[in-house]
Amino acid sequence: MAVTKKISASTNGNSGLPVQGSVAEAIQFKKLQQRFPQQFEHVFPDKLAPRTVIIVPSLTMDEEILSKVSGVNHYEERMLCMLMLLRMPRTNVIYVTSQTIDPVIIDYYLHMLPGITGYHALKRLTLLSCYDSSPKPLIKKILERPRLIQRIKDFIPEHHEAHMSCFNVTGYERSLAVKLQIPIYGCDPDLYDLGSKSNGRKIFRECGLQVPPGIEDLYTEDDILKALVKLKEQNPALRKAVIKINDGFSGDGNAVFSYSGSENSPGLANWVKENLQEKIKLVAADLSYKMFLQKYENMGGIVEEFIEGNPKESPSVQCRITPVGQCEIISTHDQELGGESGQVYIGAHFPASPEYAVELGRMGRKVAEALKKKGVLGRFAVDFISVKEKDEWMHFPIEINLRKGGTTHPFLMLQFLTDGKYREEEGLYYTSKGNLVRYYFCSDNLKSDKYKGLSPHDLIDIAMVNDLHYDGTSQEGIMFHLIGALSQYGKLGIVCIGSTPEKAREFYARIVTVLENEC
Repeated sequence: MAVTKKISASTNGNSGLPVQGSVAEAIQFKKLQQRFPQQFEHVFPDKLAPRTVIIVPSLTMDEEILSKVSGVNHYEERMLCMLMLLRMPRTNVIYVTSQTIDPVIIDYYLHMLPGITGYHALKRLTLLSCYDSSPKPLIKKILERPRLIQRIKDFIPEHHEAHMSCFNVTGYERSLAVKLQIPIYGCDPDLYDLGSKSNGRKIFRECGLQVPPGIEDLYTEDDILKALVKLKEQNPALRKAVIKINDGFSGDGNAVFSYSGSENSPGLANWVKENLQEKIKLVAADLSYKMFLQKYENMGGIVEEFIEGNPKESPSVQCRITPVGQCEIISTHDQELGGESGQVYIGAHFPASPEYAVELGRMGRKVAEALKKKGVLGRFAVDFISVKEKDEWMHFPIEINLRKGGTTHPFLMLQFLTDGKYREEEGLYYTSKGNLVRYYFCSDNLKSDKYKGLSPHDLIDIAMVNDLHYDGTSQEGIMFHLIGALSQYGKLGIVCIGSTPEKAREFYARIVTVLENEC
């Protein structure tokens, strides 16, 4: 009797599919994923193979933390770079968003397609919307709409191989994959915790990498207090520590604690306890200390030393583990971090400094090999803090982002437009045309109140009049993203590709100047 109940509880009587979130669903997902290596080996290399890619650009993370990100729903537009897949004439793309995307934005991307007319591409593009502007993650909106899921299925041609591409993969994305009966090019959500701040530190140590002094697997305020005291006792010169929630986004799960004033206190433990709230600076805007602590208790987190130095950089290395088990170093970046605490992702330079780009690649490969052994699939990034001491760079890995990130879409745009490759042994990117070296500067955070009220149509008009576009002939120029966030939030994303790092920055400076003049 008990067995019968268990089986009936794990299946949906109407569809025959497993109940969302059940063990049966997880098992079926693993079976779907087992089909993917064959698709990867036979369909991916063939540019004329009939295929459909379903793009679900959901930022499936903590809703309260995400709600602090200005214009967060428009971050779904960052994966519009995947429309470049339409350059393959037998490839269909289904793109699902919370709200409808203005046609002028879609046209902007399609006009960059090399060798394909906009008409031909549009025939193979399906745009679907939930018509829901709430801050709830997109994937939850989709799962609440069974008719929308059926429409996605209906738009996949019968003879096409199909897979999903997502920003990150949680149990919700897994549920949609099972309902659609297609695999995901991404990590099994059962392994999602490998990307937590706590587990990242453990994996780095497994790889023989030097992590900042710190303590992981913390959950309570008392844990935080004890960790702050311990770090200061171990390093009396320590001025700051970073408190991180295990599953933060763009620094918005972080807080910085200052030890200033503790020098004159007779008891460190009492001083930290009495001054915790006063001396802590939360990165996320409008996030209260009480709410931060609730998130910390629910998700867990770490406390580690705030690494200081001059010069000090924040590089990252992007890796990919393919369905056939190959570990690839895709790119390196020097990230620009801002905000009062210097913890918020602002933008990035590609590639990372020639002083250490190759070394970063080697370190990233160690992490990739370790994650491959644990069953990880797809793209991920490793972030570092790097400081120079006595003419030698020291690199401290600080987190694994087991998902796409802020440097994913700029690199994909460069790759789609130039058909080139990053050579990890040199730390440089070469185009396929003339073997030219290319660089870029990118940002998700070109922002000004002056920009508010500019519609997508206005931006495209300004870009055309002022020659702010990508030139396929020279393989240099400017691409915009987050265009839909401009009018309400005064916020815009850009990728500036140049033949030198200086040229890329010149493009960015030109954009700022033009927008200032136009506004």
